[in-house]
Amino acid sequence: MAEKDQNQGIDSIEINETINKAEGYISENKKSISIIVGAVLVVILGYFGYTNLIVKPQEENAIREMFMAERYFQMDSVNLAINGDGQFMGFQEIIDNYGSSSSANRAHYYLGMCYMKKGDWDNAIEYLSGYDAEDDVTGALALGAIGDANLEKGNNDEALSYYMKAVDWDKNQFTSAIFLLKAATVKELQNDYKGATDLYERIKKDYPQSTEARDVDRYIARATQLSAKG
Repeated sequence: MAEKDQNQGIDSIEINETINKAEGYISENKKSISIIVGAVLVVILGYFGYTNLIVKPQEENAIREMFMAERYFQMDSVNLAINGDGQFMGFQEIIDNYGSSSSANRAHYYLGMCYMKKGDWDNAIEYLSGYDAEDDVTGALALGAIGDANLEKGNNDEALSYYMKAVDWDKNQFTSAIFLLKAATVKELQNDYKGATDLYERIKKDYPQSTEARDVDRYIARATQLSAKG
């Protein structure tokens, strides 16, 4: 029992020593600790201030401007969608003025698609590459459009690469089947008929309900025949 009391006494002494050391450290470094705490508070307050006073108002303004730009895009008024109408901003100005907003991110997608319609492949690739996909469908469509732009530029290897990225981005009966068919077409352009056949077979096996699957047997027969000749 005495030994137990002795051990408890030792533990109590050690705890007191630890507390004393801590108090001594705080006392000696009070100024440094105050500076650190103050800096942390500044960062926290700065973050909330930036979010509430800059980001949120930016987003609200960008949403209002995006409404008309999207309308012009849907109406195929490409130049108005890009540059605005003098009252409302176009996608280009939204990106320039609201770069930190999610609306500016979506504007990259729309602006890239506008340049696709204009046949400006370099700008299309630039802006679509700057789009951080907010959903699976537009993510796949953006990658596929970059593939289309590269195909138009004669960059078949790049086109094939982006088509396959689009296929794998979100595996579904719509986008995956479309870009598998486009990838198979590039394979045929490269005289890789065996590779094309494999892609056609994937459409038939994995996406039988897709529109592209309707004629896939004809594509398989053609590619198989060409492969045999080669």
